[in-house]
Amino acid sequence: MSFLSRDATVAKPGFNRWLVPPAAIAVHMCIGQVYGFSVFKKPLAKLIGVTAPVAGDWTEAEVGVAYSIALALLGLSAAVFGKWVERSGPRKTMVASMICFCLGLVMASLSVKFHQLWLLYAGYGLIGGIGLGLGYIAPVSTLMKWFPDRPGMATGMAIMGFGGGALIGGPLAEDLMKRFSSATSVGASEALLVMAGLYAISMLFGALIVRVPPEGWKPEGWQPKASTAKLVTSASVSVDTAWKTPQFWMLWVVLCMNVSAGIGILGQASPMIQDMFKVTPAAAAGYVGLLSLCNLGGRFFWSSMSDIVGRKGIYCIYFILGAALYASVPWTQGQGSVTLFVIATGLILTMYGGGFATIPAYLRDLFGSYQVGAIHGRLITAWSIAAILGPQLMDRLSVANKKVMPPEQAYNSIFHLMVGLLIVGLIANLLVRPVDAKHHVKPTSNA
Repeated sequence: MSFLSRDATVAKPGFNRWLVPPAAIAVHMCIGQVYGFSVFKKPLAKLIGVTAPVAGDWTEAEVGVAYSIALALLGLSAAVFGKWVERSGPRKTMVASMICFCLGLVMASLSVKFHQLWLLYAGYGLIGGIGLGLGYIAPVSTLMKWFPDRPGMATGMAIMGFGGGALIGGPLAEDLMKRFSSATSVGASEALLVMAGLYAISMLFGALIVRVPPEGWKPEGWQPKASTAKLVTSASVSVDTAWKTPQFWMLWVVLCMNVSAGIGILGQASPMIQDMFKVTPAAAAGYVGLLSLCNLGGRFFWSSMSDIVGRKGIYCIYFILGAALYASVPWTQGQGSVTLFVIATGLILTMYGGGFATIPAYLRDLFGSYQVGAIHGRLITAWSIAAILGPQLMDRLSVANKKVMPPEQAYNSIFHLMVGLLIVGLIANLLVRPVDAKHHVKPTSNA
């Protein structure tokens, strides 16, 4: 097991740090499949009927609970295992992530085969969700150590792969289900099994090539400069102290509101566009892939911009522009313009992804690089709450609205609700202040 240890991944002199981003992306593009889960919703809701839901079939809302459980466990497992990830290093963590995530897909395949909803929740939701949490935080922490000169860009590179997971996972799942479908099967069980095998190979590749920098390493010719920005510190705060500060909880609310507003769209993307604009399932899968591309691109673009604008300023943009776009979505539906709808929701998803990619750098600015991975792990418990709040609001309210109005209008009031969530996030962001010096780790303790 020494091959998996942190010591075995310490880079030798002359190692090129640009070899680390592909390792991060190889893992994040796989676990980011969760963002493409919506393509399974309609097929899993007609496993018995095959062509249409019948008595005994699961509902789309019941299937969507697995998505919420998986993302809730992402945040919880990241918080619980954050310190272990820092101690064990990225390789061991990536292998553990692969085992949990791919086992979850296998169990999901069996749940479809035997039509057992609890097995879908236990597999894709519980065990797969733990794999998500482990695989999410290890590349982020590692890349921030390799790129202290560009922390926003580094977190964007680490997390953009996760946002792009549905770009591959959505169309891949749709194609595999078509390939394996028959008169008696929607093909989902076989599709999930094949995906588990493909993702295992990619994640093991990432674990093989990942490296961590030697103690005290810094980019050649780079010297840390004292920042004049009030929210950027050269000191550090330990994880056990950071989570007791008001700054931590302000950022917790910031992340929770940003995620709640965006994740509902991702979780319901395929059924939503089919209901609102009567597009085909294949076109809906393409829409899921496009949202994934926006999510991916936004993570790199906005987080890189935050190195220039500042983290607080960039979050103000997310919330103000995002609220305006959410308010405009019902109008696009009323106009019957799928093009404007796709543009508006695509822009929303760039800022949703940007919020994820910027938050680790925001944490580094406030609390320093010491134990930032573990602090990040605890902060994304906000994701756990958002993963329940956002998708369940979207699922439950849309189902209730469809009973009293046409399906194409069932989502409009939900978009207005999302505007309110973003306003709450904006207020929390504006309240962020520098961390008091009394919380800083003494220099001797941070050696």
